[in-house]
Amino acid sequence: MSDHTGIDWEDAFVNGGYIADAASYPEAWARRAAAFRDAQAGQGDIAYGEHPRERFDLFLPSGTPRGLVVIVHGGYWLAFDKSSWSDLAAGPLALGWAVAMPSYTLAPEATLPEITAQIGRAVTTAAGMVDGPIRLTGHSAGGHLVTRMICDTGPLPESVAARVERVVSISGLHDLRPLLLHSMNAKLGLTPDSAARESAVLCQPRDGVDVTAWVGAAERPEFLRQSALLSEVWGRAGGAARLVADPGRHHFNVIDGLKDPAHPLCQCLAGD
Repeated sequence: MSDHTGIDWEDAFVNGGYIADAASYPEAWARRAAAFRDAQAGQGDIAYGEHPRERFDLFLPSGTPRGLVVIVHGGYWLAFDKSSWSDLAAGPLALGWAVAMPSYTLAPEATLPEITAQIGRAVTTAAGMVDGPIRLTGHSAGGHLVTRMICDTGPLPESVAARVERVVSISGLHDLRPLLLHSMNAKLGLTPDSAARESAVLCQPRDGVDVTAWVGAAERPEFLRQSALLSEVWGRAGGAARLVADPGRHHFNVIDGLKDPAHPLCQCLAGD
């Protein structure tokens, strides 16, 4: 569906149709994640609420953690859970961070404001288990959710929000209003009001948090626009926000840098 801009918003949010061998990625993600869990120390399925999906895995480095990294998965708030992404913790772990990876209730069972509140509870629960600073990252829908944690309307209690020092939104969605014109909104249930309230670019960012909008340079134009918009709007609002377009990366492989402690993406999140 298009609006007065002439943009086909249905196509604008399609990723797999523009990525070679896209159908093979979910199975590979799940296989790598399972192998990582088998080899890595940590605690699984820690409850942060009563719903069966209100659970997170906590992976622990050798020695005392430098602090807490939280990685939030994507899937348009409609798909996946923490079990497909465990190996993304490898890079931050190697750099000495504890890593929490939550699931959340998917739409349409939960609305986006409810999902945002769930991630707030997940971060808060994990923060109670690991001392030190907090750094947040998420991919796609997860990128939306981590930026919402540091909005003026975010769900974190002040004692936890004050510990958040860095956020890296990877291919995040920060202006949700175009999704009102997409067929997935039949499940997301966004209204003009909730789409505006859940759009980070329409919120004031918390002072003192270093923010990076990281996106694959080979991604669809809408994802490039969304990341550029966040860095521009939050930068004008006085926040420390920057844009990084990762050369040659598309929506499905832009996250791979988290697994390598020397990769610029992992360094941006978990480096000094």
